[in-house]
Amino acid sequence: MAHANARLNVHGRRLLVERVRRQGWAVAHAAKAMGISRQCAHRWVARFDAEGEAGLVDRSSRARSSPYRTSAATEAAIVAARTQHRRGQDWIGPELGVPARTVSRVLRRHHVPYLRVLDPLTGEVIRASKTTATRYERDRPGELVHVDVKKIGKSPAGGGWRALGRAATVDHRHKKVRIGYDYVHSMVDDHSRLAYSEILPDEKGPTCGQFIERAAAYFAERGITSIERVITDNHFSYRKSNDVKAAIAALGARHKFIRPHCPWQNGKVERFNRTLATEWAYRQVFTSNDERSSALAPWLEQYNTRRRHTALGGLPPISRLSPT
Repeated sequence: MAHANARLNVHGRRLLVERVRRQGWAVAHAAKAMGISRQCAHRWVARFDAEGEAGLVDRSSRARSSPYRTSAATEAAIVAARTQHRRGQDWIGPELGVPARTVSRVLRRHHVPYLRVLDPLTGEVIRASKTTATRYERDRPGELVHVDVKKIGKSPAGGGWRALGRAATVDHRHKKVRIGYDYVHSMVDDHSRLAYSEILPDEKGPTCGQFIERAAAYFAERGITSIERVITDNHFSYRKSNDVKAAIAALGARHKFIRPHCPWQNGKVERFNRTLATEWAYRQVFTSNDERSSALAPWLEQYNTRRRHTALGGLPPISRLSPT
């Protein structure tokens, strides 16, 4: 296919050859009439002389050989790491000693689906989530913290449908067994991405207020001694609760609300919620809710101190905080 700025397509090349070889035009005159250089005109006429009509069709610009292309063994290792760990190029690259951009090209070459369209536990393709191109970052720790609640269904004894499959649980639907939900409250610092989470029984005002107090204490132990702003969505517990107001006032902070129906304005904690679901809640099969709950604290410690973060240049959140 001719590029967007090409003067000649296949029809134009045929017209050029017609004028030069059949009508007897000089190559220079034909080139001027068609708005191309003499060198270009000579090239197409020579191709026609050598190959006939086949010489006038578009050719691929792909190189005949790629001596520096990633080896087949490395490509296989990249695809296998993606399938096993379901992580992005910024994680796979350092693990395998390959540039992240190379990992990305290999994954696209093998038509590997993006992580955003995969189920975090099974790896099956699901509907993609909404994204936004608007990004920002506060200048210092504590200048702004994001707070939100992630509602996750409790894991039944023996594992739910993710462990047993939907077919194994369909016969039990008529029983209407309600096991309830876990409410995972989280606070994320905008600058450092330091995160703190707790599993609580509800998302009522007193619960939210007490969580903010404990989260602020956790942040203080890790060097964020002052919180200036707290941003939340417009949930009734955040908007109307006196407990939440008192907790934020005790921090000397100002409460900010996102615009209604614009969750991306609280994007740091929303993205953390997705990571939390992908890498903790649904990363493996848990046979009980207590087993899953007990795995949250170790995962959170790993997230804050060892897990590479793309927005931090491959460093963990703790790297942006001064030691205390």
